[in-house]
Amino acid sequence: MLSKEILKPYLLKTPEYKGGKGINEIKSKASKIYKLSSNENPIGCSPKAMAAVQETAQDLHIYPDRTGDRLQDALADFYNHELSRDHFVPTNSGSETIEFIARGFMKEGLECIVSNPSFMPYTMFSSWNGAKVIDVPLRSPNYEIDIDGILNAVNERTRLIFITSPNNPTGTYIPKEKIDKLMDNIPSHVIVVLDEVYYHFADAADFTTALPYVKAGKNIIAVNSFSKTYGLAALRIGYMYTTPEIAGYLRRLYRPFLINILGLNAGIAALKDTAFIHQTVEIVQTERPRFYQLFDELGITYWKTQANFVLFKSPIEPNLLIDKMLEEGGVMVRNAGSFGAPGCIRVTIGTKDANDAFFAGMKQVLMENLAEVH
Repeated sequence: MLSKEILKPYLLKTPEYKGGKGINEIKSKASKIYKLSSNENPIGCSPKAMAAVQETAQDLHIYPDRTGDRLQDALADFYNHELSRDHFVPTNSGSETIEFIARGFMKEGLECIVSNPSFMPYTMFSSWNGAKVIDVPLRSPNYEIDIDGILNAVNERTRLIFITSPNNPTGTYIPKEKIDKLMDNIPSHVIVVLDEVYYHFADAADFTTALPYVKAGKNIIAVNSFSKTYGLAALRIGYMYTTPEIAGYLRRLYRPFLINILGLNAGIAALKDTAFIHQTVEIVQTERPRFYQLFDELGITYWKTQANFVLFKSPIEPNLLIDKMLEEGGVMVRNAGSFGAPGCIRVTIGTKDANDAFFAGMKQVLMENLAEVH
């Protein structure tokens, strides 16, 4: 029998991550399924990335690159050499980027700060390493970040502050002046982790990425992914950029042949596919106002978004709405309760056809609900 003494108690207490279901896991009488539950690219993946995958697939028997150097060089080009290759750390997905950061800086006796509702891996990966997670919740009703609350929670044990802009699942963003205040007031033993995987979709005048802070040598790490805008979710490719000192430290966590070759070559190709990125962003930004119009029409509370999804208050019990939308309209949406937004649903902004199916399904569910009440 296994001795309990060899098990890490904090690892046993960490909840397992349960992502959204795939299309092959669900059942519906609908003739077509629209997956609007995982914030995936509405039009597929970059054609240039697809061509790179097809070419690379001829050599799957050969080990991949020993390092992520080629992707680091491509990223330096993408950022117009405002950053050098030494600022980048390629990883197998944005989630692995967060895990690297947690492994590099978290351990028993140390703390990190999160602001829920947010992406669960910030808490999960930090807990895996024995750290204490301090939640400074986003302020209701508009899910605004509490910068003063975060700064007041910082102590000598704090090492990481996780912030997200645009934020998952709320779609809200952090204005530059608030990030300025945070960066100007953190002590030197604290690093801000800015998850910006949805940054392509943001168009607010005072939106910012981590780029100006990294260029200024601040203690900040930007988390990025090829899963959303580039449509490479299945390949699990991502990266972070930060100061060369922090990047060099975190690259020490690399396993042999860390980056899979399909993701590496697809990512390099996708960075050059500006036409595909423009098309993706245009669809999302064009379709976003239609969701606001629907929710206004139905009298449903929602939050305007800078991302490729919208959070709204479910007019009925969330899981019931999810089941009804799937069964009757073939539309998959996500319960945001696990993110820390109880009673709310997150819906991805898809193609016009997919969004029309969501709109029709919502109207049908609301009509049925009113009929049941009366």
